[in-house]
Amino acid sequence: MNGLLKFITCGGVDDGKSTLIGHMLYDAKLLFTDQERALELDSRVGSREGKMDYSLLLDGLMAEREQGITIDVAYRYFTTEKRSFIVADTPGHEEYTRNMAVGASFADLTVILVDASQGILIQTKRHARICALMGIKYFIFAVNKMDLVRYSQKEYKKIEKEIKKLAIDLELNHVNVIPVSATEGDNITLTSSHMPWYKGKTLLDTLETVNIDEGTEEDGFILPVQRVCRPNHSFRGFQGQVEAGSIREGEEITVLPSGEKACVESILVGEQNVAQAQKGQAVTISLQREVDVSRGCVLVKDKQLCVSTMFTASLLWMDDAELMQGKNFLLKLGTKMIPACVMDIKYRINIHTGEQLAASKLYKNEIAVCDIAAGSLLVYSTFAANKGLGSFILIDRLTNMTSACGVVEHSLRRSENIVWQTMDITRQIRAEKMGQKPVTLWFTGLSGSGKSALANEIEKRLSVSGRYTMLLDGDNVRMGLNKNLGFEPEDRIENIRRIAEVAKLMNDAGLIVLTSFISPFASDRRNARKIIGEENFIEIYVSTPLEECERRDVKGLYQKAREGKIPNFTGITSPYEAPENAELVIDTSRQSLEESVEIILNLLQERKGTNAMGKGT
Repeated sequence: MNGLLKFITCGGVDDGKSTLIGHMLYDAKLLFTDQERALELDSRVGSREGKMDYSLLLDGLMAEREQGITIDVAYRYFTTEKRSFIVADTPGHEEYTRNMAVGASFADLTVILVDASQGILIQTKRHARICALMGIKYFIFAVNKMDLVRYSQKEYKKIEKEIKKLAIDLELNHVNVIPVSATEGDNITLTSSHMPWYKGKTLLDTLETVNIDEGTEEDGFILPVQRVCRPNHSFRGFQGQVEAGSIREGEEITVLPSGEKACVESILVGEQNVAQAQKGQAVTISLQREVDVSRGCVLVKDKQLCVSTMFTASLLWMDDAELMQGKNFLLKLGTKMIPACVMDIKYRINIHTGEQLAASKLYKNEIAVCDIAAGSLLVYSTFAANKGLGSFILIDRLTNMTSACGVVEHSLRRSENIVWQTMDITRQIRAEKMGQKPVTLWFTGLSGSGKSALANEIEKRLSVSGRYTMLLDGDNVRMGLNKNLGFEPEDRIENIRRIAEVAKLMNDAGLIVLTSFISPFASDRRNARKIIGEENFIEIYVSTPLEECERRDVKGLYQKAREGKIPNFTGITSPYEAPENAELVIDTSRQSLEESVEIILNLLQERKGTNAMGKGT
């Protein structure tokens, strides 16, 4: 018997994916008697006027049965005399592309259905590209509904030509094209008498005989550490699933990213001691000497992996909100989860033609190539070399939803050639010399709320007290450092990122930094807090109401915005996301400048360990 085959069915809307698998299970007699009886009864109220509706075997949700479509991924396990299978029946609607991508991520082979009466559709191309992106190497294109075109060889050949062109565009090497009728059963389990001109295998026979293990052997040993096991003081083991190769007791491994080496003392599979572990096994490995290993580290032998913070990746954007350059996420790769940023969208891919198009943002279901920067050293591989350490997801830090899935194309060399230079004069030395602990006071609020006036007055008071400060004001910075940035969302993201990096450098110099920026997006302020450091970041929300800000508007900016003369103006044509957990909230319409200043200075005095006001003040 051949090994287990995991495959998916996908394609355009109503191409017959569920019907195809249902008919295969029915004809191959892979259903229990009660399942057959339930199918016959359900078909009486199905969508085929009382005829057998094989799709009902896969479409279990009420909404799926009512609409006659697939919404969620339906998994089925079945076994024939020649092979065992797990099939994922995925939805065809563009709205549910996320669900289709989830199904594709587990599969070795894909069956893409093409409606013979319609030919290759945009969703057919999208699903084919996603399958190729997910590393699926084996493709079966089932040209379905041949009964609707009277089993025409001419119509089949026309679609086959389109499929071969698509296969060339996607660089697919293992492609089969089979004419079928999912409702009538032609060429599914038995050769069709209606298409004597087709001399190839049936769909089931192709699935039973395809060799997916050909050329998949990988040199070297890889074990991403999922958990450190410490049941008692005498044992410390590292648990995970072997991603590639094999390992024996006594062999030397390298721990990445640290590069430390140690020999394997013991290997456990479950509770059983074994001399060797190989790919696919869940193991616990203990080492002969103490080495610093934690979740996210990778144990390797005879294998070169990338260790850096930046790489180029192809990704599928799945979120309803658009992706903008500079946006921050949590990146999950292997067993590691760390903050990361999409630095640059190099280009998006035209689903129709494969053409590379310039893009500064991505919309739902678009595929693009991007540069990604991780918050710390990451151990990874190119996807072509290793699927497990070459694929990742991006998670929205606010909603915790999966926003994108992607694969690593290559490392960015500049990340490997840049090494942090350790200075002899440290931040602590500089701060002690100045007699203060550096912090960043981050003032945020609408235009006209009083941020700049407050920051300016605070700096004067700190200066009088002998403190060393620097005030970064939004307008001033945009006249120099950020002169090249506009006010589109992606420019605002980059504006705040740069300011946070500058504030951090000035804190490193020992200075107390005050920033006065609208900084309208909560995600950007969270990123600024992360860059500067939680212990050094004090967020002050100047919550002056919009009506009061407009009344104070001596430049007439709000009026111009309401007249449509200034696009993307915060509070009018662009949103402001108010902080939920700011260290201070100041309303300058209710509190005078003097009162507001005293509140802030008192916070600096009371903030334990800050000592921003210096000794004796």
